[in-house]
Amino acid sequence: MMAMLWAQKIMLGKKQFADVPRLLKEQVKEILIESGLEELITE
Repeated sequence: MMAMLWAQKIMLGKKQFADVPRLLKEQVKEILIESGLEELITE
């Protein structure tokens, strides 16, 4: 649930992937890849 919220904020441009808490990064990464938005995954 939290990973989806973070992914949505990244998709909307309100947050950056680097801001994602360490424990959620892998899940958020998977969501962004599934959504075809790999280019938003930056450290």
